[in-house]
Amino acid sequence: MAEKKNVGFLKFVLAVFAVVSMVYGICYFFVPDFLVKLSGEVPVYHGWLRWSGGSLIALGIGSILVFNKPKYQGIFVNILALGCLLNAIALVWAWIGAVEGTNTWFTILPAIITLVLAVLLFWSGQLAKDILYPKGE
Repeated sequence: MAEKKNVGFLKFVLAVFAVVSMVYGICYFFVPDFLVKLSGEVPVYHGWLRWSGGSLIALGIGSILVFNKPKYQGIFVNILALGCLLNAIALVWAWIGAVEGTNTWFTILPAIITLVLAVLLFWSGQLAKDILYPKGE
């Protein structure tokens, strides 16, 4: 029974990750200029942002696939957690060095979201390790 509960928490976290990843991915893929203007930063070439949108969309789709069949998917969950942690560090770094006139909330909000997701992914991955890394079947 506890095993199903642990997988339920993992699936919840994966669903949250999928939503966040897909929203940011779709925005960066289709309307990167809008996001740059929203941040208050100097415009950049859109191609530099669109590729990250594609990667985020792929990670969102991957998390949906793991949501459906989490067995043996521990490496993917750990990669998502590590990616979120590195994103949070990069965003905090950007926040510390923010240029005057930029909207700091645009950096702070995703920094908090990705840090919370990193913690939740590491935690839920540990709770569901029997499913993610099954032994001797």
